[in-house]
Amino acid sequence: MVQSVITRVVRVAAGPFAPGHLGELTQQVPFEMIDAILAETRCLQRRVRVLPSRVVVYLLLAGCLFAELGYRQVWQRLGAGLEGLPVADPSEAALTKARRRVGPQPLRALFDLLRGPAASMAGPVRWRGLLVCAIDGTTLSAADSAANLARYSKQRGGRTGGSSYPILRLVTIMACGTRSVMDAVFGPITTGETTYAKDLLARLPAAVLVLADRNFAAAHLLKLVVGCDAHMLVRAKTGRGGPKLPVLLRLRDGSYQSVFGGQQVRVIDAEISIKTKTGTVTGVYRLITTLLDPDTYPATSIVRLYHERWEIETAYLEIKSSILDGRVLRARTPAGVDQEIHALLVTYQILRTAMTDATNSEPDVDPDRASFTIALNAARDQLINASAVIADTVIDLIGTIGRHVLDDLLPERRLRVNARTVKRAISKYNARGPNIDRRTYQATISLNILAGPVLTTNPDP
Repeated sequence: MVQSVITRVVRVAAGPFAPGHLGELTQQVPFEMIDAILAETRCLQRRVRVLPSRVVVYLLLAGCLFAELGYRQVWQRLGAGLEGLPVADPSEAALTKARRRVGPQPLRALFDLLRGPAASMAGPVRWRGLLVCAIDGTTLSAADSAANLARYSKQRGGRTGGSSYPILRLVTIMACGTRSVMDAVFGPITTGETTYAKDLLARLPAAVLVLADRNFAAAHLLKLVVGCDAHMLVRAKTGRGGPKLPVLLRLRDGSYQSVFGGQQVRVIDAEISIKTKTGTVTGVYRLITTLLDPDTYPATSIVRLYHERWEIETAYLEIKSSILDGRVLRARTPAGVDQEIHALLVTYQILRTAMTDATNSEPDVDPDRASFTIALNAARDQLINASAVIADTVIDLIGTIGRHVLDDLLPERRLRVNARTVKRAISKYNARGPNIDRRTYQATISLNILAGPVLTTNPDP
């Protein structure tokens, strides 16, 4: 019988620090970075324990790569590639105490250090000199414990009687081109998206264009964006509930100048027709923007750019479905929830950075074509094997994760539409409906800029 012998050389930290790694992703969050943050937040251990603080931080990040597992099983994967080393075997209780000892502060500081657009060489990352971002909110479920319920309430009502778990609201600003997290804030669902948005927009970088849906068409939010020397492009209601936008000056591209909350703005009314094999649907939409020059920022280009707002919805899908797989957060205390969400955002961010590094190696490849699922599973494999924990003297910017991504690029996007219907309801009975079409169709779009205000309403495009 013919046999093959495979010999691997694994380089990791020494002693009790050995299980503290993320495989190849360790290069995105190296030992020195974690140690510096622990020292800055005064969370560094006073003596070297079986579970040093640095190792606990990596455990929390690894827990996001394996959201379906308990922390003891996550620990086993951190040590799976360390055969022959005297790796500790802590109990579940010891891991819990270690996470509480470290607390949420180091994860907050780590996220604050890593958040940003993850610059890309392709795709609509920048548009006419502006970094294109989107702001929106989503919800996450926390563990149903008395401590969590003291801060996060359950949703009431609805067709299914409300939520079974405490719900929290997460609001983020994401770079549309790379889907990287620019900033984030979260808290009880009893506080609305626009209230959380004030904190985010108040610290917005300059030269950013923020895309937002109708819920964010508020004068005080627009003022915050302008105050940061940034720009906003937001959809507005056109019916009686919409903002009053007087026509001050009609422009040659069909848009017109107006005033909103004391700020000079430009308004674009567009008629959009979507044609599929089932027929044609036409709707009228209104956009408000602080981009006032119609020559530099033509109305048709602005309307087409607004579609990039949906990139944040895809990012939320990657976090909630690909990483969490719809699961409830593990933590049973508000401090633990704080720690876990920041770990989740950091893990998502470093995956996105690794993917962008890979697509940057091929300038003609749009970051949209990088598969998040492939990157996530490749990162899991590298962690289990403890591969590339310590970088060689020659840095491989693509790495194994990047090569997996580049070997299986997604096809270029086609223009497709899908009705906003529930595909899998909480109740199987609610999911039934003979007249609901849940199929996706290829489509063609025609765009017409209207010459003045309109008084109709339509759902989001």
